[in-house]
Amino acid sequence: MSLSPLDPAAEIAATGVIATEPPSAGSPAASPPANRRLLPSMLISSLTLFATYGGLIAILLPSQIALLDEKNKVANLAIVTTVSFVFTLFAQPLAGAFSDRTRSRFGRRAPWMVMGAIVGGIFLFGLGSLTDILWITVFWVVIQVALNFLQAPLTTITADRFPRSKRGGASAMIGLGTQLGMTVGVMIAAALGSQIGIGYSTFGIAVIVVTVLFVLLNRDWSSKSALVEPFSWGAFFKGFWINPRKHPDFAWAFGARFLLILGYFVVATYQLYLLTDYIGMSLVEAQGATLTLTLIPLIPTLIAIVLSGWLSDRLGRRKVFIYVASVVMVAGLSVPIFLPNMTGMIIMSVVNGIGFGLYMSVDAALMTEVLPSEGTAAGKDLGILNVATNIPQAMSPAIAAVIITSFGGYAMLFGFAIVFVILAAIATAPIKGVR
Repeated sequence: MSLSPLDPAAEIAATGVIATEPPSAGSPAASPPANRRLLPSMLISSLTLFATYGGLIAILLPSQIALLDEKNKVANLAIVTTVSFVFTLFAQPLAGAFSDRTRSRFGRRAPWMVMGAIVGGIFLFGLGSLTDILWITVFWVVIQVALNFLQAPLTTITADRFPRSKRGGASAMIGLGTQLGMTVGVMIAAALGSQIGIGYSTFGIAVIVVTVLFVLLNRDWSSKSALVEPFSWGAFFKGFWINPRKHPDFAWAFGARFLLILGYFVVATYQLYLLTDYIGMSLVEAQGATLTLTLIPLIPTLIAIVLSGWLSDRLGRRKVFIYVASVVMVAGLSVPIFLPNMTGMIIMSVVNGIGFGLYMSVDAALMTEVLPSEGTAAGKDLGILNVATNIPQAMSPAIAAVIITSFGGYAMLFGFAIVFVILAAIATAPIKGVR
């Protein structure tokens, strides 16, 4: 791809060109360079999105399901989340692929972000009033698909507007937003735990408002007249298969992320029930304890995210931080096995939070460096990599339910998580294109 000699500031991005001037008609898609508003906007948008995920998954949804049917809560939560997994499996790759090809005066990503936020927000307004597992499942599926259509293009902005040498900082900002968001989301959800409908509506309003503000404050160049290949449904769907023999780094990165996320969320998703059934708290006590377990590790985790993101860019290395993160997470996950009380859960939350923060700070940057075809379909390819986040998150309740009911109870969740975090570190080692 050649750069315009009229724009010496232009740089190659993973998804096209970073240029200070809008592209001319018939040119490849381009995005403006990151301005001072972009990083804080990414932080706030990531924070809001993951606050919604965190508050819903950790508190509101399991509380709603437990209040409907205490006896069958584990199975019902697994049903709701597993069905949503089936429907959301390819949501992010589809959203990314559609946004790669989108031609609008607002750019490639903005229309899908706004649509996802509005649809997800509207269905959140209605979720809290439902008392039937079937309709809860239907609404949950729509919400998850919509939020995935928001998340995919938001993730791709790192590849759109930052050159490779600066993606560690952008990745750290997303990691910071993720960690802060999970904390803020649990805080809000715990405060509104007795008013589930208001809790859902609060997150719905926040997602819509923040996403619209992000798009308005960080306008992309118009893609209305950008070059696009003729559309073919066959080529479109064929593009979702990325041959692991031709692109082994991509395959290993997918596998490593899948394994680590599964290890992390098989414990995190059932944290509320761990506190009630493993530690022995009431539902109200567990909601408050969940907030405690989220707040205590916040500061050390944020420090780990910021320092590792900065060091990752400075040293030009990504993999070593994932190795360190895996060791730290294994140490943290081991604690509740030997200390099955609130003290053990607090220690695990602090240590495991630091490890997951280290991982999140460099993971997004590493992913942009293993894209096939020099990132020409980065929205779709990053969406495929995000499936490695969505599948294990969606699978974790069903897997946890099987472990709890058939393989020794809640304590076995920690052993399962440890094994998969170790496997994730092993899967990272064969990646050759990233140091």
